[in-house]
Amino acid sequence: MNGRERRSAHAGFWLVMALAGAVVVVDQLTKLWAVSALAGRASVAVVGELIQLRLTYNAGAAFSFAERFTWVLTLITAAAVVTISIVAARARSRAWMVSLGLILGGAATHLLDRMFREPGPARGHVVDFIDYFGFFVGNVADISLVVGAGLAVLLQLRGVSLSGAAEPASGAQPPTPTPRRQAEGSDGGVA
Repeated sequence: MNGRERRSAHAGFWLVMALAGAVVVVDQLTKLWAVSALAGRASVAVVGELIQLRLTYNAGAAFSFAERFTWVLTLITAAAVVTISIVAARARSRAWMVSLGLILGGAATHLLDRMFREPGPARGHVVDFIDYFGFFVGNVADISLVVGAGLAVLLQLRGVSLSGAAEPASGAQPPTPTPRRQAEGSDGGVA
């Protein structure tokens, strides 16, 4: 890796970290607001009954899955944060940097909740407050995770690698170069 590539990789890594940091800050600030403004209140309609604000604490994963295994979710989340950080160091594609930054930010802020919220380290509950159709209650980190994962799926489907180069679809042959056409004439030069 030459100096220019090293600087580009370094800048890309910090772009991922900056985006992840922004997600963490926004998520944690909105959770602080939710805890102070929504505690002990009935649901607040934002878009009729479709989207409401309602404070809940989630010991589990999405849809309160695995509530009794918060410590396992904490370990999985910590592993995801480390893995995404390592992968982010290899990303050269801006789209992948955005995807990884959103996913890393969402995972990191959930890890903070698990580590530092009640009832205690590795067992903390995630603060949720955005109620979607009475079906799911989430937070800003969940939005970040869904958007980042959706972008990752789209990039995969389009064959965009972490380096930013398009990869041929599986089983597809790379294009073969075509020979240059010779110009007609006495000089035999190439057109």
